Amino acid sequence: MRFRPCIDLHHGKVVQIVGGSLNEQDQAALKTNFTSEKTPAFYAQLYRDAGLHGGHVIALGQGNEDAALAALRAWPGGMQYGGGVTPDNAKLFLDAGASHVIVTSYVFADGRIDGERLAALVQTVGKNRLVLDLSCRSRDGKFFVVTDRWQKFTDEEVNADLLMRLAENCDEFLVHGVDVEGLRQGIQQELIALLGNHSPCPVTYAGGVHQLSDLDRVKQLGLGKVDLTIGSALDIFGGAVKFDDVVAWQRKQGS
Repeated sequence: MRFRPCIDLHHGKVVQIVGGSLNEQDQAALKTNFTSEKTPAFYAQLYRDAGLHGGHVIALGQGNEDAALAALRAWPGGMQYGGGVTPDNAKLFLDAGASHVIVTSYVFADGRIDGERLAALVQTVGKNRLVLDLSCRSRDGKFFVVTDRWQKFTDEEVNADLLMRLAENCDEFLVHGVDVEGLRQGIQQELIALLGNHSPCPVTYAGGVHQLSDLDRVKQLGLGKVDLTIGSALDIFGGAVKFDDVVAWQRKQGS
């Protein structure tokens, strides 16, 4: 298990948001926990210096391309990129230094995985450089993938069948627990256990972390196979969990 760092961008600024509030049609609804005066490249260099590989740069809406490219160029090969990725623009971010591109909405149509679009991405990017974002929300006791900035439910349930089927087309999964994203009130334990038990490829979970011990809890629930992103809870983003303590925890894992 690894800690995976993040850089979330909104209008070119590094931010931490309450996930369920992201709505480009209603900017007043957006709730932010933190907006940084430091550049995206600053955070990328911080992660590079700490030896934290495999994190992600996520563009939340429009107006983030220059900021994202700057972060990727600050650490070539060290971070993944997600946000509006299609076969037409994926090469731009890979050439800038992204190790992988992360894709959600593009591969969905009418609430289902669009096989033709997914195949086009795999052909363009390559399976080994593609991460599928299965960020989800709970409904009727199950988890369903949400698209369009986490506002639109799809018909795709996050379960063993979906994970097995999609793992044939990607290198990793990224899964935000959107219902708890940015709230710092606790992780979605059931979702983490599901991912640990059923994902056949590497998977990173994000959402709800509020204390350092959540790292050990995710390691336990995910059977050591689920990596963890911490955003709003970190002191570098205005939270109470010390970044240096997380780095020290990671080094003790020996990976």
